[in-house]
Amino acid sequence: MAYNGGQKAYDAEVASVAQSEERRKKRMKCFAYVAAFAVFQTAIILVFALVVMKVRTPKFRVRSATFDNFDVSTLVTNASFNTRMNAELSVKNANFGRYKYQSSIIEFFYQDYKVGETVVPGGKANFKSTKKFAVSVDLSSANVPGDVLGNELSQHAWIPLTSRATLKGKVTLMLIFKKNKSTNMDCTMNLNISSKQLQDLRCR
Repeated sequence: MAYNGGQKAYDAEVASVAQSEERRKKRMKCFAYVAAFAVFQTAIILVFALVVMKVRTPKFRVRSATFDNFDVSTLVTNASFNTRMNAELSVKNANFGRYKYQSSIIEFFYQDYKVGETVVPGGKANFKSTKKFAVSVDLSSANVPGDVLGNELSQHAWIPLTSRATLKGKVTLMLIFKKNKSTNMDCTMNLNISSKQLQDLRCR
């Protein structure tokens, strides 16, 4: 009888230890699930903060152009040009929120001489999209010394131009968060006086 009692006590102790071990394993598994969920949630928050909530600078560029009333003189001592440029511009918004910008001025230069300017109307570029629109500007070499332009045109049949502008606006994220963001246009291009077309267009 004493042996049977001792055996029962031993079996009960073994069963208790087994149950305790089983509970410990369940707790460890539960902790592992909680830890994995916490890591996953942290990763989601980081991706959201670094990708979705990151505010990128929109890109403002000249895309193409056509010309009307093209008038050019290639006299070395008194060269000149006058034309109307119909330019297609674009605002590329890579943000996960709308970019709303104010009206601005775009200026065109030959060397350091301003040869034209026009108004860029205010507007908005939706999230992850490119807003395209057209503007017209009269380009004239009235402020350029004739011999300077003449020397240029005696070397090749194009007029190098640059365009500069700044857009000021706000990026709206999640319909709540707003952040001021400005973007600058800095484009170079060549106006071919033979083909009356724009070529070698590059924007930073």
